[in-house]
Amino acid sequence: MKCIAIVTLAVALEGEKGYSRFRFLADLLSNDYDVDLITSTFQHWEKRQRNISMISGMKTKYGIRLAYEPGYKKNVDFRRIYSHKIAVKNIIKFLQKKQYDLIYCIIPDNNMAAAVGKYAKENRIKYIVDIEDLWPEAMEMVSPLPKIINSLIFSSFRKKAKEAYKYADGFVGTSDEYRDVPKNKYGIENKPAITVYVGCDLSEFDSGVKEFEKEIIKPEDEFWITYAGNLGSSYDIPTLIRAAQELYHTNAKIEVKILGGGPLENDFKAVAQERKCNVEFVGYTPYKKMAAYLSKSDILVNSFVKKAPQSIVTKIGDYLAAGKPMINTLSSPEFRKKVETDGFGINVEAENIESLKKCIRKLESTPCLVKTMGNSARTVAEKEFDRAKAYICIKELIENIIS
Repeated sequence: MKCIAIVTLAVALEGEKGYSRFRFLADLLSNDYDVDLITSTFQHWEKRQRNISMISGMKTKYGIRLAYEPGYKKNVDFRRIYSHKIAVKNIIKFLQKKQYDLIYCIIPDNNMAAAVGKYAKENRIKYIVDIEDLWPEAMEMVSPLPKIINSLIFSSFRKKAKEAYKYADGFVGTSDEYRDVPKNKYGIENKPAITVYVGCDLSEFDSGVKEFEKEIIKPEDEFWITYAGNLGSSYDIPTLIRAAQELYHTNAKIEVKILGGGPLENDFKAVAQERKCNVEFVGYTPYKKMAAYLSKSDILVNSFVKKAPQSIVTKIGDYLAAGKPMINTLSSPEFRKKVETDGFGINVEAENIESLKKCIRKLESTPCLVKTMGNSARTVAEKEFDRAKAYICIKELIENIIS
């Protein structure tokens, strides 16, 4: 049986906060390969060291290897860069302990993807890079420094990205834009590349709805608008809150539910206290309960600031699975086109209160449109975002490269 290593610094293991994408992939591949999931001792979303004894007792079809990492307190922090460097050194040590036939590695971290790629090349191991986010673009967006200084500081990230792509035998992008980054930005051509959305485990989502739907009480006369996700600098929660404040005086039945937490949570709460409004900060919600909240809502909001560099993000699979219309403020041309073409929502200009209010009023007053868009959303989720189906493409790419 051939051996595969999946390398990532960001994965939620069983019972942890965060994204389970690579755990799902490891489980899928374990049906046909000897798989090791190599990750960090540090849990990125919870910002704490993992309980190693508890994880060692987990029963999985794949091996879990934890490379020591000292940790950090903020997503954008020089300590994170240092912490990742330590983790990468220890990841390479794990790779040296076993003869792998293929390594599947996420980018970012750029330094990790470059170092792992170099090791794979030197040892004649097939190598696939999974492009899930863009560094340094995401970091530059939140940096308070002038553009020219950012360019100098983050130049090494671009260099490492090019190295990683050069070593790769194939690419998986979580959007077409990300899939084409090696070719369009770095001139890396003639290598197989596919798009596979992050998506969601539709069966897990639906079981969560069934388990918690009776716990989430929604009065019939309320109209829920829900955001679920991180409360950080990329996300335009203030505009959503201010729209709710202005709508309150004409339609008090409109309720905004904000699920999740993050570094700007207190700042966003302060905005909500400026004027009267029906805005509830629900806080961090376990995945299955979040699924029930989304399914009980009337509208879901994919809320981003104008300069956000993201493309088709993780939450989209869950939003679509809920079968509800989506208001999208993300500026990504690829995703805005998909919203229109697939008919599951409405694009609104980011940071525009009036446009957002107008869109909310339109949907709230047109139940038939809400139903039609919601049905389209669920259809797209089943066809393109259900991991059980979509990730077969990753498995096929691996089979082609490893053979």
